[in-house]
Amino acid sequence: MRFKLLVAATLWAATTGASFAQNTEPPVAGQALRALTLEEAWRLAEQANPALRRKAAQQAALEGLAQDARALFFSNPQISWEGTRRDVPLSGAPDERRKEWSAGLSQTLEIGGQRGYRVSAADAAISAQAAQLETQRRELQVIVAQQFYRVQALQQRVGVEEAAQALFEQTASAVSKRREAGEDTRLDANVAAVEAERARSQLDATREQLIAARNDLAAALQLPAGAQPEVSADLATALEQALPALAPLLSALPTQPRQRALAAQEDGARARLGLERASRMPDLTLGLSVGREGATDARERLTTLSLSVPLPLFKRNATGVGEASAALTQAQIERESGLRDGEANLRSLHARLQSLQRRVQRLQGVVAPTLASNAQLSEKSRRAGQIGLLEHIVVSRQALDARRDLIDAQLEFQNTRLALTQAAGLPLAPEQGK
Repeated sequence: MRFKLLVAATLWAATTGASFAQNTEPPVAGQALRALTLEEAWRLAEQANPALRRKAAQQAALEGLAQDARALFFSNPQISWEGTRRDVPLSGAPDERRKEWSAGLSQTLEIGGQRGYRVSAADAAISAQAAQLETQRRELQVIVAQQFYRVQALQQRVGVEEAAQALFEQTASAVSKRREAGEDTRLDANVAAVEAERARSQLDATREQLIAARNDLAAALQLPAGAQPEVSADLATALEQALPALAPLLSALPTQPRQRALAAQEDGARARLGLERASRMPDLTLGLSVGREGATDARERLTTLSLSVPLPLFKRNATGVGEASAALTQAQIERESGLRDGEANLRSLHARLQSLQRRVQRLQGVVAPTLASNAQLSEKSRRAGQIGLLEHIVVSRQALDARRDLIDAQLEFQNTRLALTQAAGLPLAPEQGK
């Protein structure tokens, strides 16, 4: 029978293609590490990521700023001491030597409410820092998850390409034998040989992509140089779950970490503007001093209370107020544009995720059964002698291309789902460890 081996190979490809939603993890040469889970990858990334560690280290500086801002007085008190030796000439007598001294304490007071503005600015900086750290942590989680799913997708693609290589090599071998027996044409042999070589080339290219993707993931996890992590993930995660409604995501947009950080930065800029304006008010300096003066037999004890206020005639802190006002305007613009861009991004990602979910479900629910039906039809046509080599190759390629399309669509669905989660400021799904 002319296509006995070929159709058997086709049925084998269709059978493996029916398990689209399942994950395969083909072994890769040189693989030493056990398969990582997404939770483990997140833990490794958060522990070792330099940018996240640098951001967390800034907390100490802000705590010091807040401690200074909450001090009772912004300026330290000043203590002074003065000693004088006075030689007093006396008529007909030796000069009288007198030792006089004075000691004082002074304190500068802010009378424009600067302390309150300074405390508000420090609190806003701490809030912005916390929100930025949370934003950066979630961004890192999304990046790691996207790289993680890409490695998983390429691992499955390697399995598909290995199946394609085996299929077309068997086809080429069978056609070559039939060509030697005079049952197939030279054109059939050439077509089969070309398809087998294309399958080998595609497998090599996919393995190269997998190596690059694993290197990127290893760099994100700060693994030792040369590490090639293998992953264990499900590309169909959350595929059957209902998507979150758009309206609640939009209403919660101002509470997400990135927007909270922008709002805190605006509050801090407003407090600094108030501080610069209050700095126009002159600081009041109070002083108290005691001392001893006069002749030895008539010593005088002096107690002095002093009050000094600079006159704000020439320097009115116009530079500081102008810079603080510009910073506040910029912070307001960034917050408003962040809300506007965030809403547009949410709408776009939500619509795209809906489309991807429908597309992946169609590939799983329609394409896979159709390919199984095609395999049966191919068998019937073979028995009737109605198909040739080209038709067989078309059926085989259709099955393999559909598997590739499904893996690519699942990967795109996961990337878009993660991007939507990040844009909405939501924690990642509970089934992924958050």
